[in-house]
Amino acid sequence: MTETSLDRKLRAILSADVKGYSRLMGEDEEHAVKTITAYREIVFGIISKYKGRVVDSPGDNILAEFSSAVNVVKSSVEIQETLKEKNADLPDSRKMEFRIGINLGEIIQEDDRIYGDGVNVSARIEGLAEPNGVCISTLFNTQCGQGKNT
Repeated sequence: MTETSLDRKLRAILSADVKGYSRLMGEDEEHAVKTITAYREIVFGIISKYKGRVVDSPGDNILAEFSSAVNVVKSSVEIQETLKEKNADLPDSRKMEFRIGINLGEIIQEDDRIYGDGVNVSARIEGLAEPNGVCISTLFNTQCGQGKNT
């Protein structure tokens, strides 16, 4: 039996999710799809600007990897600031407010997909972030913030 070695890398991982997305879809699917599509284009552009790679984006979730911890944080702050401006013109009931979780950890890459505890932690702490906020893991605790104090 031949063993293949897994491709392991240390990466900064961004996991983003829209607060209340199911409610938004239930109230007005067409508007929700148009808004999430427009916001994804913005988010993907910012991720690319900071040399990140979008790995997956099912539903309202976005998973991206960066080789730089500084770039993932800068990207997250710009995403939140940009989307907050976009949301300013919408009624409260239609705003799409993202929560972002960031983790620096080891991942396993297989083709274009990534796996591992580094990915899982970023997804878990995303739920700790306030809407329009960013939550960043550290080795022993988690730091969450919103706006420019992120």
